[in-house]
Amino acid sequence: MSWRSQGPPNGEEERRMEGVATIREETGKLEEERAAKKPVDALPGNKIDEWKSTTFFFDSCASTRGLKKAEDSITAPALDRISSADSSGRSTPVADDAPPSAHSISSARKQARARSRLFYTINYIPRVSHFDPRSDHHNFRGFFTLFWIALFIMVVTTVLRNIKDTGYPLRVRVWGLLSANVWELGLSDLAMVVSSGLVVPLHHLFRSNGLLRWGRAGMIVQSLFEAVWLVLWINWPFMMHWTWTAQVFLTLHTLVFLMKMHSYAFYNGHLSETQRRLASLDKPGLVSVDTAVRYPDPAPSGHPTHQHSNHARSKSVEEVREDLASELTSPLGCVTYPQNLSLTNYIDYIFCPTLCYELEYPRNKNRQWTELAAKALAVFGCIFLLTLTSEEFIVPVLSEASAQLPLVHGAPDKALILAETISMLLFPFMITFLLVFLVIFEYVLGAFAEITRFADRQFYSDWWNSSDWLEFSREWNIPVHHFLRRHVYFPSLSYFSQPVAMFITFLVSSVFHELVMSCITKKLRGYGFLAMMLQMPIVAVQRSRFLRGKRTLNNVFFWLSMITGLSMMCALYVLV
Repeated sequence: MSWRSQGPPNGEEERRMEGVATIREETGKLEEERAAKKPVDALPGNKIDEWKSTTFFFDSCASTRGLKKAEDSITAPALDRISSADSSGRSTPVADDAPPSAHSISSARKQARARSRLFYTINYIPRVSHFDPRSDHHNFRGFFTLFWIALFIMVVTTVLRNIKDTGYPLRVRVWGLLSANVWELGLSDLAMVVSSGLVVPLHHLFRSNGLLRWGRAGMIVQSLFEAVWLVLWINWPFMMHWTWTAQVFLTLHTLVFLMKMHSYAFYNGHLSETQRRLASLDKPGLVSVDTAVRYPDPAPSGHPTHQHSNHARSKSVEEVREDLASELTSPLGCVTYPQNLSLTNYIDYIFCPTLCYELEYPRNKNRQWTELAAKALAVFGCIFLLTLTSEEFIVPVLSEASAQLPLVHGAPDKALILAETISMLLFPFMITFLLVFLVIFEYVLGAFAEITRFADRQFYSDWWNSSDWLEFSREWNIPVHHFLRRHVYFPSLSYFSQPVAMFITFLVSSVFHELVMSCITKKLRGYGFLAMMLQMPIVAVQRSRFLRGKRTLNNVFFWLSMITGLSMMCALYVLV
């Protein structure tokens, strides 16, 4: 029965009825909006009852029969159709093993509730921090910016201290070393670079069919030429009595061109022998299966058996002919040996930031002159910072230690002075190492890559995350790593086992490191050679079952040994 049959309603009942009408109107609007967006099936009765509990004034109308009928006539919308502002805020969590679609629906409902709330809602989800090892975030360029800001602060504080103490912004002891012998150094370096070009006419000589062909005496002649050339230019600064700064520059540049010459000569020597083998296949009387299977060997067993048919023999020769022809052509397919044997090609090669010769390199279409100018400016900036660091934080420490050591006689006192010197050099040498790395691999090589439009600019990898010295040697100097791997390690594998080939590679690297340190200090002590060779047993310990997989611990050990080793090498070479 309706309320009309019971007489006119009083004021309280009239207000209740207006509330019911409002609920009907709002529910109808909500149903229309939800139906226009996405139709949803009605929920079971228990869910509808849960929604009903949110409208508290329905329970107060239960005593009136007409109001109860009006309540029953209201169509309760599904729980999914109610916004978070109208719902109770309670929802059943989705189980972890629920289907992905259920998780997607739950996520969509959370987003819908967050959008409809009047107060801003924080969406908390399980996440790790940026520095967590499980994080996928690897962009820490802000620390690179902070590094340069820290160096700028160091320069400002140093200049202010010098003005206060001496009245001058900078000291001049190391600055004088940079300007000494500069013209002699420039002319000598130019002569060294020009003399390396003798490798081009020598290779034309090695392409002959006589005794000097590459497969006979050509390789020996080239090796002797490289040895004589190296001895001449390494001794040149000693004969000219240069400062150590000029001497170390010419020594390092000489070693760079030695590797460039060696790669150019031996790779083109390999191509000359490849061309000769290919030409031998074109001679009808000299075509043999032996020639086909020896280079390259199609099967590990060696020679073919007599059961092979003539078709199989001719097919193997054709396959080898294709392999040899592809070997003589660059990977990009634009240059074929011997079209590359020109002085222009060699000049282009010596300017390319690589130590391994190839017939052709990938190039960028255009040069970015602003990038080139920025890298050139960065080179001079790094040299300034290196000089400032040496002048203010390295030379004074070494000078003081050199003056104190002759005054003490006991071994414990000398060891204490040496340990104090090493500890005071730790931070300056860490800065020096980072600046040397940046000036060479980021700015100098990057500038030459921009000049030559050299496209492959991966001169280093993330060596700072290295967990052992073997990983560091592969990632911090990729051009040298490629050279040693191509011209030392793999050729050694042809005659020795893998551990012996790795030992030979470390031996060659250690000899050159000791050569550089001897030229800097004019002392032959062997500390650098010993430190390099110790890397192999250290790597074996770090890759043992006790330390394998502990990358953070091994990375800490790497950094400690790196920083301590640099300052220790300097202190030992200068003071002992």
